[in-house]
Amino acid sequence: MFNVYIRRLLLSGCFLFFGIYLISAQSYFKLKYKNSSVYAGIDVGSKGVKLSLLEIGKNAKKSGAFNVLKDTAVNTDFISFTQPTFQATLNALYKLYTSAIKQYNIPSERIYIVISSGIKIQAEKENKFNWIKELADSFRLRIHEPNRQVSVIDALEEARLSHLGIVPETKRYTTFLIDIGSGNTKGGYFPNGNTKDLKLFQLSWGTKSVANEIEKRSDEDKSVANFNKQLYRVLAGEANSEIIYAVNSSGAYNMSDNIAFSGGIAWSVATLLYPELIDNSVVPVTYDEVVKFSDRLFKNYASVSDAAIVKTIHDKTLNNEAIGKEVKRVNQVFDQKSLMAGTGLLLKIMRQFEGIYEKKQFFLVKNGQVGWISAYVDQSIAK
Repeated sequence: MFNVYIRRLLLSGCFLFFGIYLISAQSYFKLKYKNSSVYAGIDVGSKGVKLSLLEIGKNAKKSGAFNVLKDTAVNTDFISFTQPTFQATLNALYKLYTSAIKQYNIPSERIYIVISSGIKIQAEKENKFNWIKELADSFRLRIHEPNRQVSVIDALEEARLSHLGIVPETKRYTTFLIDIGSGNTKGGYFPNGNTKDLKLFQLSWGTKSVANEIEKRSDEDKSVANFNKQLYRVLAGEANSEIIYAVNSSGAYNMSDNIAFSGGIAWSVATLLYPELIDNSVVPVTYDEVVKFSDRLFKNYASVSDAAIVKTIHDKTLNNEAIGKEVKRVNQVFDQKSLMAGTGLLLKIMRQFEGIYEKKQFFLVKNGQVGWISAYVDQSIAK
C-alpha cells in the first residue's frame, strides 16, 4: 500500500490527462468545458476499429482542453488482409459511424475517419494498398456519402499527433513518447522547441507482429514454455538489432527525461501490475517491476485473472467490482501469449533507457489510444 500511496503522489507531478465521464443510455454527456463541442474520431487500426467521442474545448490546442466521453472498439484484424477480416472491418466501421450519428447525435461533419499508419505500412510491405482503397470506397457506398473523407495517416504524422494529444504542454519537450501498437511501434520527441519538427522513432515490430513471428518458429509445439523460449530468440535477433539502432539514431537518451509508453500493452501492463490505480490514466513504473511482471505472466498466469487480482485488493475505499471488470477486459483483449509478447517487446525498448548513471522516468499511459485521434480532430477543426 505504501508503494501505491507513493505512486499517487507521483502522479500529481507527472501527466495531466483527460477526465473520463460516463454516458447514459439517453446519450447524455457530462461536459467539462464551457463553449465546447462534441466530435467523433474513428480509427481503423491493425487490430480493429475504434470510436472515440471527444469534447473539445475552446483553445484546445493551447490548453489541452480535450475530454474523452466514450471510447469503444471492435476487434477485426484488418491487417490480415483477408476477405473475412475485410468484411468484419467494413461492418464495424459502418456500425460505429451510424452509432455516432444515431445514438449519440453527432452530425456527420463532426465525424473524422482515419486509417492508421500500422495498416499503411503493412499494406505497402505486402503490396496490398488496394485493400485500403476498397475499404474506403465500400464504406462510402454503404453510407451513401461519395465525398466522405477517409484519411490514411503515415507514421510520422501519427507519432506527432500522439505526442500532442497525450503529453501535456508542461512535459512537451522533455518526454519521449513510444506507442506500441499491434503491427508496429512508433513515437518520438520534439528536439527543437517546436511541435513541427518531430524526431521520429519507428519499429516494424508490435505486439501482434512479435507474436506472429514466434508462432512461425513454434512448429507443432504450441506450449507456453516453447512460446517463451521462442520469444527470447525473436527479441534477441532482428528485433533487438532494430531496437538498438532506432534508439541510438533517435538521440532520445540524451534529450529526454521521461519515457512514456502508450498502446494496448501499456494499458494492459499498467492495469494488471497496479490494479489499485484504476482511476489513474498514467502509471509510473520501473524496469525491474516490469521484469518481474513478465516472469509472472509465464510462471503464474492465473495470478492476473480478475478473480485472483480482486482478492489481493484490501483497500476498502477502492471499487473492487470496477477493478475486476477492467482486469477482465484486459484478459479478453490479450491472452497469455499476447501479453508475454507485448511485455517482452516493452522490456526490450525500456532496457535501452535503463542507464547506470542516469535513470529515466518510465510511465505507462492507459488511455493513449485516443491521443492521436483527438489531436487529429482538433487540427482538422482548426483548418
